[in-house]
Amino acid sequence: MTGKTVYLKCDRSVEVRSKDVFLKDLGSLWCMDKSVCSRLTNLKVHHFQKDGTKRCVISCLKLVEMMEKCCPEICVEVVGEPDVLIEWVDVNKHKGPGQWLKVVMVCLVSFFGTAFTIMAYHNDVGINEVFSEVYRMVMNREPQGVNPLEISYSIGLAAGIIVFFNHIGGKRLTKDPTPIEVAMRNYEEDVDMALMELASRKGKEEDV
Repeated sequence: MTGKTVYLKCDRSVEVRSKDVFLKDLGSLWCMDKSVCSRLTNLKVHHFQKDGTKRCVISCLKLVEMMEKCCPEICVEVVGEPDVLIEWVDVNKHKGPGQWLKVVMVCLVSFFGTAFTIMAYHNDVGINEVFSEVYRMVMNREPQGVNPLEISYSIGLAAGIIVFFNHIGGKRLTKDPTPIEVAMRNYEEDVDMALMELASRKGKEEDV
C-alpha cells in the first residue's frame, strides 16, 4: 500500500460558489488507485467565512501536506501551478434588478463613450476637411451635402470594427480569440500574479 503516486495539477486561479473548498475545485489529480482519488478529490482544503475575505492563496506544498495526512501511503507529484488563487463568488448576491441595472449602465457608457471618442478623433484630425479636399481634387467641384467618401468611410468603419473584434451580434466570425478576450486574459493573469505576490508578502498565503 506504500508508494502510491498521485499527480496533482492545480490551476492558477479558480472561482468557487460554495464556502467550502475541496481539492477537486482547484484542478485535477490522478492515481492508479481509484479509491485514493475518490478520497482526495473530496478533501476539504479551505472554508470561507461569511464576513471574511473572499480571496485566498494556497501553496501547493500546503495541499501536499493535507493530502499526505489524509492518505499517508501516497507520494504526491505536483505538475501544475505552485500556488492557487481561490475566489469565492456569492451567486445570490449578484441576482435581482440591481445586476441588470449595472449591465444597462455599462452598455450605455460603452456605447456613448465609444461614439464620443470616434467623433472627438474625427474632429481632432479634421476628417471633414480631408474628405472635402479629396472630393475637390477628384471631382473638380465643391461637395454638396453628404458625399460618397463619407458614406463609404462610415460603412468601412463599421465593417472594420466588426472584423477587428471578430463578432457580429452573438456570432463569432472565426475561431480565433478576439482582441478583447486576449487583453482580458492578459489582464487576469497580471491581477492573479499581483494578488499572489501581495498575499505572500503580507504572510497571508496558506503554506506549510
